[in-house]
Amino acid sequence: MEEILIGIFPNLQKRLVRETLPDMVKYCREEHIRIALPEAVAAEFGVASYDQEDLESLKKLSVALTLGGDGTILRAAHYVTPAGIPLLGINLGKLGFLTEASLPDLWSTLRDLRDRQFTIERRSMLQLTLFDRGKIIKKAHALNDLVLESADRSRLTRLKLRLGGEPTANFPSDGLIIATTTGSTAYSLSAGGPVVHPKLDATIITPICPHALHARPIVIPMSDNIEVEPYPPFEKIIISADGMTVSGLDAKQKVIIERCPFDALFARIRPFSYYTTWQERMLRNEGQTIM
Repeated sequence: MEEILIGIFPNLQKRLVRETLPDMVKYCREEHIRIALPEAVAAEFGVASYDQEDLESLKKLSVALTLGGDGTILRAAHYVTPAGIPLLGINLGKLGFLTEASLPDLWSTLRDLRDRQFTIERRSMLQLTLFDRGKIIKKAHALNDLVLESADRSRLTRLKLRLGGEPTANFPSDGLIIATTTGSTAYSLSAGGPVVHPKLDATIITPICPHALHARPIVIPMSDNIEVEPYPPFEKIIISADGMTVSGLDAKQKVIIERCPFDALFARIRPFSYYTTWQERMLRNEGQTIM
């Protein structure tokens, strides 16, 4: 059986990550754990490298281990999910809702990955296709959410929706969040959306600061496509996927959002309780905001 190659995705902007990396590389050498680092730093540590922009380069990885917080996982997911590579996050950030373990667990986690002591959990994702006069000009995928919002926060976005092919109400608002169940505890929750268990195959549509009484969060089957296009008077609209800007949305354009053809894969080393994780990490986050 081929040895596991662990791709390390470190958030090098975090001081704790930079301090941990040399000890982790040394530990992996001692324990005969094969790792790869981004090309920019791999030579410094004398280990294998990968190019996150090159799908073929990523396909040599067995699993992706992120060092950081939820943002680090989302950025890594953008690259590795199309290659079918499982993700596991070590939380060196704050909330860490998507992460599997914390820093003290790093060493045992590396050994467990080396020894293939993990299971795979699937999470549904969303795919956005941007059309300009019927022509596809951009595609993007998201683990958490796709957001369409005004480039000028003082101006409304005016968006009309079709759900499952059927027209629905227009949404004058500061924007729309189209979230997966995984992303229901992220931006959508902050905007008043519901918490939805990730085992449910659903999409959450949450208007941001709606200017209409009927515009309320709605949960629909992920099998129902969502078609969104602007209506006049037009304002500049920005589209983002998991916090990363994808494109603008102009007057003659529209987007279709549907279930992504591939799932995100999470490597689980220990039993995962969604309810316990939700309570512990949300309450911990509230503690951070109390003065």
